Amino acid sequence: MSILVDENTKLVVQGVTGREGQFHTLRNKAYGTNVVAGVTPGKAGQDVDGIPVFNTVRDAVEATGANTSMIFVPPRFATDAIFESLDAGIELTIAITEGIPAHDMMRVYTHLKRGDQRLLGPNCPGAITPGEATVGIMPTDVFTPGRVGIISRSGTLTYQISKEIGDMGIGQSTVVGIGGDPIVGSSFVDVLTMFEADPDTDLVVMVGEIGGDEEERAGEFIAANMKTPVVGYIAGFQAPPGKQMGHAGAIITGSSGTAQGKKDALEALGVKVGTNPTEVAEIVVDTLT
Repeated sequence: MSILVDENTKLVVQGVTGREGQFHTLRNKAYGTNVVAGVTPGKAGQDVDGIPVFNTVRDAVEATGANTSMIFVPPRFATDAIFESLDAGIELTIAITEGIPAHDMMRVYTHLKRGDQRLLGPNCPGAITPGEATVGIMPTDVFTPGRVGIISRSGTLTYQISKEIGDMGIGQSTVVGIGGDPIVGSSFVDVLTMFEADPDTDLVVMVGEIGGDEEERAGEFIAANMKTPVVGYIAGFQAPPGKQMGHAGAIITGSSGTAQGKKDALEALGVKVGTNPTEVAEIVVDTLT
């Protein structure tokens, strides 16, 4: 078992005929993901390496049974692309696009809360269940099948931590990037809930960043609801206050949202927190052995 993406994933790619969309679509397909369709308005009837292209997501769903969408659409069109995916009944939408205005994401977030569909992102690297399927832009060679779930606001740190625990002989059940923007479709708590229910996940690594209070909320949830052990990491110990560090959501305001403050809050709730990726991997090994 895994969460979010697996051998049952039927992927439609919105923006499949663009340069980045086509490149990553073919990488996902080569990994073994069942890519059943692409969508680019006005290009119905074409194909990308044998993948049929449709004008709308609804047309793609009706023709192929697609249940997952990956979005490679410019920011000014991405909100409409997300709504189109949701309105077509797609179960999981993964928005890779960076730069979607926060006000637009507030409308998407409100829409999501009315039903049971899921959104990862925006500004996320996607999700991978090693050995089964990948949807997104992650470098698949750093992941190996195993029983550690990873959930992260940071793409590159996810890859590094996965590689380090992999080098110690420990693989991953599913790796999930939730996105680095201030407003995203799925929170740490949303994905932690799924990992807690997954019998094939023995431990979860949560990779957070400075800014906001998502990590603190997750810590409270872990303490109250999770039997699966969780190991934490917070990026940004050297970040100066008021300076954005990479992602739009990674910014310290005044004295709140600091890496040390998040580390202290998580540890007070019983979550072990590493100060660098190597230490995280060592804590994972110690916890599982």
